[in-house]
Formats: sequence, structure tokens, C-alpha cells
Amino acid sequence: MEISTVKKMEKVALKGSGFDFMRLGMALFFMVAVLSYSFMSTGEIPNNMFLAIAALFGAYMAMNIGANDVANNVGPAVGSKALTMTGAIIIAAIFEGGGALIAGGEVVKTIKKGIIDISAFGGNTDSFIWAMMAALLSAAVWLNIATMAKAPVSTTHSIVGGVMGAGIAAAGFSIVAWGTMGKIAASWIISPLLGGVIAAIFLFSIKKTMVFQEDKISAATKWVPVFVAIMSWAFVTYLTLKGLKKIWPSIVEVLTFLPAENKPSFMVAAIFGLIVAGIVYMIVKSSVSKKADKIENTREGINTLFTVPLIFAAALLSFAHGANDVANAIGPLAAINDAVMTGGISSKAGIPLWVMAVGALGIALGLALYGPKLIRTVGSEITELDQMRAFSVAMAASITVIIASQLGLPVSSTHIAVGGIFGVGFLREYLEQNDKKDDIAIEKEIIDDEKKTLKAFIAERKTLESKSTKEEADYERIVELYKMANEEETKIKNSKKDLKTAQKCEYVKRDAVKKILAAWVITVPAAALLSALVYYMIRGIVL
Repeated sequence: MEISTVKKMEKVALKGSGFDFMRLGMALFFMVAVLSYSFMSTGEIPNNMFLAIAALFGAYMAMNIGANDVANNVGPAVGSKALTMTGAIIIAAIFEGGGALIAGGEVVKTIKKGIIDISAFGGNTDSFIWAMMAALLSAAVWLNIATMAKAPVSTTHSIVGGVMGAGIAAAGFSIVAWGTMGKIAASWIISPLLGGVIAAIFLFSIKKTMVFQEDKISAATKWVPVFVAIMSWAFVTYLTLKGLKKIWPSIVEVLTFLPAENKPSFMVAAIFGLIVAGIVYMIVKSSVSKKADKIENTREGINTLFTVPLIFAAALLSFAHGANDVANAIGPLAAINDAVMTGGISSKAGIPLWVMAVGALGIALGLALYGPKLIRTVGSEITELDQMRAFSVAMAASITVIIASQLGLPVSSTHIAVGGIFGVGFLREYLEQNDKKDDIAIEKEIIDDEKKTLKAFIAERKTLESKSTKEEADYERIVELYKMANEEETKIKNSKKDLKTAQKCEYVKRDAVKKILAAWVITVPAAALLSALVYYMIRGIVL
């Protein structure tokens, strides 16, 4: 190896290590700042040290959510080249933080999804605080491990496992609502399956209505506004139902001058979404009509029409994620804050602004520092995505959550998004195999003919070899038949290889699928085991 090459490698290594130290330094600075603020702002309140340490764990958890879970919202847009990595990080950071602060809600359930019975703590506030601290730290550590392994996992399932494990360590197995845990386990199958099927349906619909048409531009002018309007309806309905509870009354009062309930019904949300979808349809229709003369009548030309809608989808997904999943970072922290301030245990707790800020800023910082790894994994290392496929994934993410919430099915946004990516990849494989059916049939016929020829050569050779008296011509023919049989066997082998190549069409990377599925299955038990160990460690230190 040349000296210049070695020097270049050293320079790259030093640059990489310097960047790693910078990221670590910024992360540590944020956590220390949160720790210091929490400790100093609570003064001489009993157990304020536990609250300060819990705030540190909450900051760590929030950054890990940003590094892992947010990739599902912007990864497809980056993989399809609709957004650059820098643009995706900026959009996601702004809308994640905005969703948390604007629509994150004022009250959060202290026990995520009611998986344990808080009455089992028997009013032991200290034990409850230790359990929530253990849940936060274990979930954060598991997310960190998953991010290092480039496996997108559910942060909800991570915190669920953490709360369950700490609850069992504190009060035994009877504290767990096993029926609820059964529903959560069912979501491992329901979420990716629904996401995959819906994404595949939308991608096939896009191909059928536009890509497979001779006049693709006319078809796109007609159908692109329809698909974008459907996506708009889904997002607005979902956000109205889940993400805008906090500001919904203000919206209604401004529009109608009448007082409104705090939570809109599905029908109200759907009608509101339909109004917005109609407006979006008109805007997109006009925009596509203006672009029709400038784009090529090709698949690539149609693809460009989905770029802007896909960017909006990434922003809206990030906003919805910030409004809902920030509770994974601050739920236990809010519970600890409430327990420290009141000296009791509550099923719901108010969220101080500083606690919400820890979640929002932590998610944004974690995304900026460590998010690119998982964004690349989701966007390009499972299957190849273009704008149409990424748009279908975004459609699946919004519509699946609405369907699941109305049917009462437990789902995970992470599993839905990644399942959607699986779905579009497997659909591509299915369509490709259908296109190759004729080639496969021809290869099979060739193999059958070659086998018949080989059998004929072997039969003739055996007949000649069995003759008691052989002439010189017989010996020459036998040698020739051996040679011809060998050549025919080689042809058959080559034809089988061609057949295997025609049949093998893998657009979804199987190794990535296996790794992700394995991570999903072990998330809850792994987080639970870690949490139990952390709980016993905290208890041992304190007592």
C-alpha cells in the first residue's frame, strides 16, 4: 500500500473520529443542561435529585427517539431523492418540535397504554419513581442499541417493555395487564401487514392508472390530484383526531364563533379533512395541468409530480409523530415530576413546559446528530424507493392509523411505515415475476427438450455398449455419444441457471427484513429485562 493512500485513510479516520466526538459532546451538553436546570429549578423539594436524574434519562430517551423513530417519517422521502438528507433533518426537526409543543397535549397518561396497575404500588411513591426511572433508562438504552444495529424499532414498544419490566420487579407479575400486553403483541403482526397491504394497493393503483397507460401525462393530470387529495384527507383527519386536541376548540371558535368540545368526533374530523382535501385537489389539479407540457411521457416524468406532495407528507408525518410519540419520552418523566411535586401517584399528570421542551428539543437534537444512519436504512437499505413508492408508503402510514384507531386495533407507526416499505418492495417482485412468466416457461421447455435429447443419447450408447461384437464405427459412435451427453448435461445446467435467474427476483433485501423482524420481536422483552435490572440497581443503591 502506498504511503499517500495510508495518509488519506488516516485523514478520513481522524475526520470521522472528530465528528463523532463533536456529536457526543453536543449530546452530553444537552443532557447535562437538562440535569442542571431540573435540579436548580426544584430547589429544596424532597426527592428533587431523583427528578433531576429522571430528567437526564428523559433527555437521553428523547434523543434516541429522534435518532431511531423519526427515520420512518422522512426516510422514504430521502431514499426517493425527493429530499436531501439535510433538508429532511431540518423539516423533521421543525415539525417534530412543532407537533410536540403545539399539539402535544397538556396531560399525559403516566402509565403508557395502561399496561400496569398503579394501585399495585400501594402508595409507595419512592418505588413508583424508581420504576419510571428504570423504564426511561432501559427504553433509551434499547433504542440506542437498535440504532447502532441499524434496526428501526417501535419506541412505544420500548417504553411499554420498560414500564412492564420495572413494574414486575417492583410489585410482581400480577401488576401487568396481560390482556393489554396481548394486544400489543398482536400489533407486531397487524401493523406491518396492514401497512404493507395498503402501500402495495396504492402503488399498484398508481401504476394501473398512470404508469401502465400509453398517454401517461393525461392520466397523471386526472389521477395525481385524486391521490394527493386522498392523502390530504387522511392526514387532516388523523391530525384532527389525534394531534390537534389542544388547539381544536380555538380553530372551531374562529371558524364558527361557537364554543367547541375539546375532542372532535371521527365524523367531524372526516368532514373537516374532506373540505381540506377538496381545496388541495383544486390546487394540485391546476399545478399538474401547468406542468403537463414540460414533463416527458415516461415513468420518470410522472414520478416528478409526486415530489412536492411527498415533502408535505414527510412534514405532516413528523408533526403527527411529535404530537403523539413525544409522550414516550416525557410520559414517565411527567409521572416522576408529578410524584415528586405532589408526593403521590396519579394515573394522569400535567406536563410542565420544561418537560415538553426536553422531549421536543431532545428529539430534534437526536435526529440531527444520529438520525442519518436510520434514515439511510429506511430510505434505501430495505428496497429501492422512488417518489411513487415513497408516496405509497406515506399514504399507508396515514390511512392505516385511521383504520386501526376506528377498529380499535393496536398498531405501531414504526411497524406500519417499515411494513409499507416491505409492501411496495414485494409488489415489485410480484409484478416482475409476472412479466417474466413467458421467459420462465420458455426456459422450462428448453430444459425438457434437452433432457429428452440426453436420454436418447444415453439409450443409444447403452445399446451399442451391450452389443457382443462391436465394429470400429460402433466404438467411434460410443465415444461421440459420451461427448454429446456431456455437452447436453452442460446445456441443462446452464439452462437451469438461466431459469433460476429468471425466477429469482428479490427487490427486498432479505437480510434487512430478518434483522428488523428479529428486533421487533425482542424489543418488549429486551426492554423489560433491562428495566428490571435497572430497577434493582437503583433500589440497591438507595437502600
